[in-house]
Amino acid sequence: MGWFAKIRRRLFGGTPTYDGVGGGRRALAWIVGNPGAVAALAFSQDELRAKSRDLVRRNAWAAAGTEAFVANAIGTGIKPQSMVLDIAQREAIQALWRDWCEDADAAGLTDLYGLQALACRAMLEGGEAIVRLRYRRPEDRLPVALQIQVLEPEHLPVTLNVELPNGNLVRAGIEFDRLGRRVAYHLYRSHPNDGALAPMSGTGGMDTVRIPASEVIHLFRPLRPGQIRGEPWLARALVKLHELDQYDDAELVRKKTAAMFAGFITRAAPEDNLMGEGEPDAQGVALGGLEPGTLQFLEPGEDIRFSAPADVGSSYAEFMRQQFRAVAAAMGITYEMLTGDLTQVNYSSIRAGLLEFRRRCEALQHGVIVHQLCRPIWRAWMTQAVLEGALELPGYARRRRQYQAVKWIPQGWQWVDPKKEFDAMNTAIRSGLLSRSEAISSSGYDAEDIDREIAADNQRADELGLVFDSDPRHDRPAAAAPAAPPPDEQDL
Repeated sequence: MGWFAKIRRRLFGGTPTYDGVGGGRRALAWIVGNPGAVAALAFSQDELRAKSRDLVRRNAWAAAGTEAFVANAIGTGIKPQSMVLDIAQREAIQALWRDWCEDADAAGLTDLYGLQALACRAMLEGGEAIVRLRYRRPEDRLPVALQIQVLEPEHLPVTLNVELPNGNLVRAGIEFDRLGRRVAYHLYRSHPNDGALAPMSGTGGMDTVRIPASEVIHLFRPLRPGQIRGEPWLARALVKLHELDQYDDAELVRKKTAAMFAGFITRAAPEDNLMGEGEPDAQGVALGGLEPGTLQFLEPGEDIRFSAPADVGSSYAEFMRQQFRAVAAAMGITYEMLTGDLTQVNYSSIRAGLLEFRRRCEALQHGVIVHQLCRPIWRAWMTQAVLEGALELPGYARRRRQYQAVKWIPQGWQWVDPKKEFDAMNTAIRSGLLSRSEAISSSGYDAEDIDREIAADNQRADELGLVFDSDPRHDRPAAAAPAAPPPDEQDL
């Protein structure tokens, strides 16, 4: 017995302090490992990613769960609102940004907010996304000479682990300096699984190119300190989703096979035909036909037994529902979003589920997507715009943080009962607990844009002599109404 075991026996009498510790009957088959944050994905990331992509391609529930997260986390886009105090500078920044967003995609397939959704989907499905900042030439005639390229994580080889002559270390394709800072990414020129079909394969398609870290955005959700690569979000649901899909298909095939047999005819002399029927088909199977309204006479010794296939049982729906709840919990979404089943919800239950899910989405939006993706793009875009003269921001080098101050506004949530939500919001504003700007931002809009639109609508209505019930300027407050004379004056 070792010294540690002797001390533990002396202190605790040989009884483990936790149920999960020890080699008792219940924990005997529990074989555990404790790899580090880097090693945990170093040998399993490729397989996890391949299985995750396979499920999203073939499995409707995996695809629905992924789309639900992308639609809620990104929607129509997480949009910036410049916080520069000077109104003219702020409007110039916003106008140039809106113009540039249309040409931001290096592939020309979507705009910047479509790229946000593409990067988020790649992160959910493959665990991470690689985003390159591609600086362009003046002759490309872009509003700002910068474009964005989204790459799948397969471009970053997880098996590339070397020590460079300058002392830097490459781990899972990422180059670190002596202080542990990311200085470069070693990327394949083309997707390694596309082979000769890749647009840039050629003879050096599998060669890696060193890209400075300042031109690469590595988008992934860090789950452990020291983690350098991302984990697919379906990792905990892979086996259950795969087997659940197989089980459901097996039930479908069983019912389909059983339904093919309407009945079975038995007779004493198998060589005799029933009313001229029963001739074997090309496969040698004798078939009998039935038509609506048929009165069939049976020969002596013949009998008909109709098929009565076993049902899937009353527990099938509840079993599937429980399994889907486990899958939804593993994916971090609600059961209703995964399946579209709203049969067992009411206003309170679905609102409570949505609030919890939206809290998760907000954590993903602000802690991962905004911090890792949106802010670096905003800073690189503004710096490039100032360098090429598209923006006039005096003293930008000294006041960089002041000019780059920005508020990112995700798309607003659609509430289950808008009237109750807006009544509560109105009460909070009137009580001084919430500002109009924050209330408008929670709906995904810019308060300054809303104010300008309201002012323009009011001016146009006044010029045309239009009065609407929705315009509170025409409401007559009760306090402004003439007060009734006191009772003694009414008698005079």
